[in-house]
Parts: sequence; C-alpha cells; structure tokens
Amino acid sequence: MVTGLLLFQYGVAKIFKFPAVPQFANIPPLIYAAGPLELVLGAALMLGLFTRLSAFILSGEMAFAYFLGHMFKSGSPVFLPLINGGTAAILFCFACLYLSASGGGPISVDALMGKESDTAGSGYRASGRRLL
Repeated sequence: MVTGLLLFQYGVAKIFKFPAVPQFANIPPLIYAAGPLELVLGAALMLGLFTRLSAFILSGEMAFAYFLGHMFKSGSPVFLPLINGGTAAILFCFACLYLSASGGGPISVDALMGKESDTAGSGYRASGRRLL
C-alpha cells in the first residue's frame, strides 16, 4: 500500500503540479508521460488491484527512469545512486519487482476477487492441506 501511495504522489505532482515541487515545474515530455503510469498504477497498487501486472510495469518504468533520468543525466554515466540521485528509483524498481512476484496479499482487491492464488498454483499449501 505504501509503495503505491508514494508512486501515486509522484504521479499527482507530475500531472496536477500539486504540491508545487520545483523539480516538476517544467518537466520534459518523457517524464510527463510517466506521470499517468505512476498515478493510475500507483492507485492500483494501493488497492491491490491487478497487483502483479501493475507492479511489473512500474518496476520497468523505474528501471527506465534510473538509467535514463539518473545514471546518464550528466552525459557520462554516473553509476553510484548516492551521487546521481537515483536511490528512490532503484528502491521503487526492486519493491515493485518483489510485488510483481509475490502479489497483493490476503487483503488486496485481487484476493477478494479470487484472482490471487498460492505460488505453486496447485491449491495446496506446503503442509499438504487443501486451500479453500
């Protein structure tokens, strides 16, 4: 939920300019195009709706943001995230990658709709007992 909320706030700041953040005052079209992804898919992550797909797309977007927006922003590659300002992008990338593998969990909308299943897909727990 928190990862979705944080990405959602970036989408709101990029699209609606609220709150007014100097780094998003005059953004290039590529960053402006990332705003709707962060807004819509961040909201989906907060709810746990289509969690695996939403998180996978956001993970790719954050990897893309790190390599284009941070690592090569000075022209020559700067690999250290502490120096190039890409720490948040890397954290979002790997948090979303984890969510794409694990799913939304038992209190997600996916689970309420019955779309969330165990990782084996067989309907059995590791103990051998049948799930609902």
